[in-house]
Amino acid sequence: MEILLGLLIIAIGSFGQSSSYVPIKKVKSWAWESFWIVQGIFAWLVFPFLGALLGVPQGMGLFELLGSGGALKSIVYGVLWGVGGLTFGLSMRYLGVALGQSISLGTCAGFGTLLPAIFAGTNLFRGEGLILLVGVCITLAGIAVIGYAGSLRSKNMTEKKAAIKDFALTKGLLVALLAGVMSACFALGLDAGAPIKEAALSNGVKPLFAGLPVILLVTFGGFLTNAAYCIQQNVKNHTGGDYFSVSGSVLVNNLLFCALAGVLWYSQFFGLEMGKSFLADSPLLLAFSWSILMSLNVTFSNVWGILLKEWKGCDRKTITVLVVGLVILVFSVFAPSLMNMAFGY
Repeated sequence: MEILLGLLIIAIGSFGQSSSYVPIKKVKSWAWESFWIVQGIFAWLVFPFLGALLGVPQGMGLFELLGSGGALKSIVYGVLWGVGGLTFGLSMRYLGVALGQSISLGTCAGFGTLLPAIFAGTNLFRGEGLILLVGVCITLAGIAVIGYAGSLRSKNMTEKKAAIKDFALTKGLLVALLAGVMSACFALGLDAGAPIKEAALSNGVKPLFAGLPVILLVTFGGFLTNAAYCIQQNVKNHTGGDYFSVSGSVLVNNLLFCALAGVLWYSQFFGLEMGKSFLADSPLLLAFSWSILMSLNVTFSNVWGILLKEWKGCDRKTITVLVVGLVILVFSVFAPSLMNMAFGY
């Protein structure tokens, strides 16, 4: 029952993340770089800070806890992850919610599982390491199939441009792949902050909340990357006045929807950390919890893509290819468990 509860919590957080780009469509009169950094303030600073407070032991301050070890490495990985977060947003711009998230998150699921194993010294050509490598290959196969579905969809530019204003397949695919690889650094950042989580646990913090302060460090690093880029774009495109040029009602509207997008985005990692606390009795599920989250994100994002009519006008072949790609991605999450049972590693 606890395992099911953990998976349900992760799924709820995943649904929140996959829904986070919908409120952004309600933002008015702001350039992309303007609303991206504003929603980032909520997603990467405000809500992670509030969440981190839940993981601070009684009688200890937040900064004292963060001094337990690994904070700088978590921030550095966060800066690298920020490149992924930035390009992830651009992938939505060029490919739409469904295709952009599918490719970015699929790649992130693969590398987010593989990179921590490599840094831990795992041999990828035997035993459990080989299972990880095969699982990543299956994930990349799913990405390739979904990319093919996108190329089929691009043939009908009338429906495409109606749904996604800045659609650009080649540029979008490259950006989405980069986003996925760099986004995997988030998983490395969480590992780097393990001493902080252990300090919280040893001082009486419930497992549900012990990992939340580490998330703040990683998202802070990501905020630095995104803020630098967005400010540069504000200067380049002369959009720095966006924040002050709108009327009071429009400003309130934009802030509210950016805040909603931010809390929905943050919910994926809030849910991941809480859900993992229920998976302690299943080390295998715990190890693949990152891939589970990313796979669910892909699934839910494509549901939103359908609802937003991003696949409108596609023929049966295109939809079939898309579904096959999604099935492969979902299977990639469970394939390592199946292989583990089959070979007894």
